[in-house]
Amino acid sequence: MTYHTESLLPAARVDVQGKRRVDYRGILLLAFPLFLSSGVQAILNLTDSWFIGRLSTDAIAAMGALYFLILVLFILFGGVGMYVQTLVAQAYGEGKSHQAAQAVGAGCWSALLLTPLFVLLAFSGTELLRLFQFSPAVEQLAIDYWTPRLLGLAIAITNLGLTAFFNGIGKTTITLWVSIAIALLNVVLNEGLMFQLGMGMAGAAWATTLSLMAGMVLFLCVFLGRKMRHDFQSHQIWKPQWSMIRYLFASGIPLGFLMTADLTGIAFFQIMQVKLGVVPGAATQVVMMLTSTAYMPTLGIAQAGTTLVGQSIGAGNRRWAKRLGNVAIALCVIYAIVVNVLLALNGQWLVPLFVTTTDGQVEAVIALSQTLLWLAVAYNAFNALNIGSAFCLQGTSDIRMPSLIAVLLSWLGFVPLTHILTFAQGEGLVNGLPQLGLGVFGGWTAAILFTLVLSASLFWRWRSGGG
Repeated sequence: MTYHTESLLPAARVDVQGKRRVDYRGILLLAFPLFLSSGVQAILNLTDSWFIGRLSTDAIAAMGALYFLILVLFILFGGVGMYVQTLVAQAYGEGKSHQAAQAVGAGCWSALLLTPLFVLLAFSGTELLRLFQFSPAVEQLAIDYWTPRLLGLAIAITNLGLTAFFNGIGKTTITLWVSIAIALLNVVLNEGLMFQLGMGMAGAAWATTLSLMAGMVLFLCVFLGRKMRHDFQSHQIWKPQWSMIRYLFASGIPLGFLMTADLTGIAFFQIMQVKLGVVPGAATQVVMMLTSTAYMPTLGIAQAGTTLVGQSIGAGNRRWAKRLGNVAIALCVIYAIVVNVLLALNGQWLVPLFVTTTDGQVEAVIALSQTLLWLAVAYNAFNALNIGSAFCLQGTSDIRMPSLIAVLLSWLGFVPLTHILTFAQGEGLVNGLPQLGLGVFGGWTAAILFTLVLSASLFWRWRSGGG
């Protein structure tokens, strides 16, 4: 049965005068588990960096070169999993519980269809990574990490679809507990595979992939449990719904482009810093991992924004969707600024925790990282505005135009600007561009300018009600 009633509006309460007010407590109850879940992911990233930091400075640089490149592939194609949350939230807001569950089946089939592509990329790592002209030591470490991580991407996208379901129906504590289990298992596997079995960089990658596989099993156990079978008929959604699968790809891939446009630029930005030298490459990786404690939790808040906006749209009230989205965006920006300032103020003792090797470049990496933390304050403030706006737009199904804006700004603006500002003549990856040779500070300047323009564009799109 379908319901179109104001009583289904999320995060709404009526005061003594009979006026509808935002239930901030309801928003926090929804967002806090997602905030913690994304925080757990940030801790997972820091844990991986800490373990890899015990190997060598070259290993840190290799991870820096690959981290955002792998993340780009994951989120680009993972858009089909992320868009499940929009379908679930809107269906749930309309009272269509079984249709909400059917979106999960479509997400799982979509991940299965993408598996051959990931297998092909996994075993093409040597040829792909040689294009970036890393030093031989960094290149070999990068290859060791690449293959196991790519083999696990289909599992990670399946998890995205399952996570999207629980987030879309407001059961965010389930996402939190599974995330904690994945993070704890990853710590155990990192120590066992990297050092006890001597697998090094490959062990770190396999630890992540195996942890995600265990998380998928946990999600499926809950999804197919008695309560979900009763409330959503979750056991009756495995026959392929080809129209829904096509719709997921048609909407999810543009969503992936929207979410990865800036990450694609950041991936090439980090590759350029590694190309510039081991010290700037390693320092940039350390700063990115530290500031993920600000970046990742904003994703949780923004996911709550997708749910609140989507459920409001499903209940037929776009004005309420706009109001709740504005709250989510504001929370993202406030959190990012506060945490990044705290990180920069305490960089002198935080950075050495993640550079634990004994080679001769450690002191240079530590000194540069502490300086870059202050540049990261501005970068992450604008990035939080970008993330919040993008996820709220997702809740309204406004994806294609924001995706085009983001892709054009990243590929035609950020990437060439980073190359121009970073490299001196004869140092770069390509010829034909002006090269100002400002080094790592030039690259970070390009990153800040890009996030400023992108976040302003998406926030304007959200506020104007485009789409």
